[in-house]
Amino acid sequence: MKVGVFYLVSSTASGELANQQNYPWLESLSKKIDVDFEVSDIEHIKDYELPLIFVGSGGTEAVFLENLDKLPRPIYLLTTGANNSLAASMEILSYMRQNDIPGEIIHGTDDYVSKKIKDISIVNQARKRLSNFRFARVGKPSDWLISSEVDATLSKQLNGIEIIDITMEEFLEEINKKEYVENEYTKRIQEKEFDSKEFKEAFYIYGALRRLVDKYQLDGVTVRCFDLLDRVHSTGCAALAILNSEGIYAACEGDVPSLLSMAILGELTSQPVFMANPSRIDTDKNEIIFAHCTLPISMPTDFEVMTHFESQIGVAFRGKIPEGPITVFKCDGLMEEYFVTQGELLENLCEYNLCRTQIKLHLDKSVEYFLKDSIGNHHLIITGNHEQLINEFFGW
Repeated sequence: MKVGVFYLVSSTASGELANQQNYPWLESLSKKIDVDFEVSDIEHIKDYELPLIFVGSGGTEAVFLENLDKLPRPIYLLTTGANNSLAASMEILSYMRQNDIPGEIIHGTDDYVSKKIKDISIVNQARKRLSNFRFARVGKPSDWLISSEVDATLSKQLNGIEIIDITMEEFLEEINKKEYVENEYTKRIQEKEFDSKEFKEAFYIYGALRRLVDKYQLDGVTVRCFDLLDRVHSTGCAALAILNSEGIYAACEGDVPSLLSMAILGELTSQPVFMANPSRIDTDKNEIIFAHCTLPISMPTDFEVMTHFESQIGVAFRGKIPEGPITVFKCDGLMEEYFVTQGELLENLCEYNLCRTQIKLHLDKSVEYFLKDSIGNHHLIITGNHEQLINEFFGW
């Protein structure tokens, strides 16, 4: 990726001195984060995926104002620790705040600045991809998800994400074709000991969803999956597990906010995401147990095949997710509110009275959030520490 740099420097002798330091510094940053910095004129700075305003020295405030109308928002002010670069940037930022212009100063150690620029570039690329996404609701949200409806018109207007509706009848017609294409994930699942007939029924559901994804050119899909229990006598757990492993975001129960949250995590980290619901909370220890009957096959170190918990039919999975750092995240359907915390995955559980994949977490933020301010029921879990990156995503 190329980063555009609009370079501001004083025309005095101090500016010449700054040039001797600033250009080598940009080159070292470029190598550290493996991006190409290109100094751009004001007319073309908007053409870059990530535009930066490099305040190379003091005495640049007036030049900044002359070009302000042509600068893309938010305005990122890249600074050094020399030649009054930071002082000038602070004066500029103060003016921006007085005039409600979004932006911030990027300043610190080379490691901090490098990570900050890398995070911003990841966020910009993720936002760009998401703004062209198309999601589908197959059926309406399950009856118990009373807070998970999303206005499709507002979603398109605010975030560029299109949401279409596909009827359960069309989905059932596809299932009745009893067709699917074998792939590495269907093969991995069939290596486990289980009823081969149940495998076939679950894979027919996968084949049906895969054809709908291709037909409507979808980036993500969420399914009113509990309707399948009576009408097909199987479950959508395997279908969602395979689609998520293939890079198609797939959520349970018609839950669009969870589908969106899943997509944000996936686009920011390129990692598989576990959608689950809180099952038990220990406020004294700040621990929480999450559980669900499906997860991306590509996520656990190992898994076993079981029936779906609530119905005791179909195909579901108990996956073993690696212990260690995790991130828990959820946003609403229009990206106006979000929750994120890091934590530690302490243990994979095997309790008889919970959905099949069960994990116990210790969280950095208080579990009181789930009891007082929770954004819906389902939350999204991903391995690793990604709180800072998610905060960057929602920063502007």
